[in-house]
Amino acid sequence: MDYNAKIYVAGHKGMVGSAIVRDLKSKGYTRIIGRTSEELDLTRQEEVEKFFEMERPEYVFLAAAKVGGIIANSTYPAEFIYKNLMIESNVIHNAYVYHVKKLLFLGSSCIYPRECQQPIKEEYIMTGPLEQTNEAYAVAKIAGLTLCKFYRKQYGCDFISAMPTSLYGENDNFDLESSHVIPALIRKFHEAKANGAGEVIIWGTGEPKREFLHVDDLADACVYLMNQYSDERHINIGSGVELTIAELADLIKSVVGYDGNIIYDPTKPDGTPRKLLDVSVLKEIGWHHRIKLEEGLNRTYSWFRATRQ
Repeated sequence: MDYNAKIYVAGHKGMVGSAIVRDLKSKGYTRIIGRTSEELDLTRQEEVEKFFEMERPEYVFLAAAKVGGIIANSTYPAEFIYKNLMIESNVIHNAYVYHVKKLLFLGSSCIYPRECQQPIKEEYIMTGPLEQTNEAYAVAKIAGLTLCKFYRKQYGCDFISAMPTSLYGENDNFDLESSHVIPALIRKFHEAKANGAGEVIIWGTGEPKREFLHVDDLADACVYLMNQYSDERHINIGSGVELTIAELADLIKSVVGYDGNIIYDPTKPDGTPRKLLDVSVLKEIGWHHRIKLEEGLNRTYSWFRATRQ
């Protein structure tokens, strides 16, 4: 990407989009554009078309999406599949219509089967049933990378896709009803410490294993791929390091400084048993993560405390 090229970051106010904006600015890119959801409803075809016609971006990072944890995905599946399908369809199609030089679509590791062979290689997509608690979101994301694949095949568009592992960091969603596991645990332990609560209850058994990547590492990887990668195959982005939810809870408990007990509720769903991405293709291209989990958690908790005051 030329440093003076016009770059549109869809979802620039969200955790991922804002990290991409920060990374682009730190690398010297000067013409970055974005619109809030109030300024531009990406689910509405006419609005998106007018935006592309007016702005004519040369590069697009498609980080806009409706996201959430197990509770939100299980409660509002119709909203998750509809809104995500509309967002990606409108942005990808208009990127083609208005001759965007390159587009990066961001999916999610939940596109892979629930009982997937580990670590998960890119080719394992659609080789088995999805995790039911986030099936609607996963189907929408599979559709997005498929759109990129066939716009590349039929029209020659340089559209690429990346599948990040579970993310956390600055600008994350800390709402207990709709957040992912790290922000939910940070808030639970923080409030328990502040209120002097003797225990924190965590959904599930604590046995599932997860891989996490700080959002600043993801942003760095996205810009790297935009400059270095061009192929129809989607690319996994992750750390290649996993731990159990119980180990994660103990780590966050330590970071927050909470000294109470952790109680697991096995009547609540665990989600996918294990989800570790194979990131060997990404490493072969020349990128690897830099922020270790404990460092990233400390940074995230510091940001959480600063923004709540």
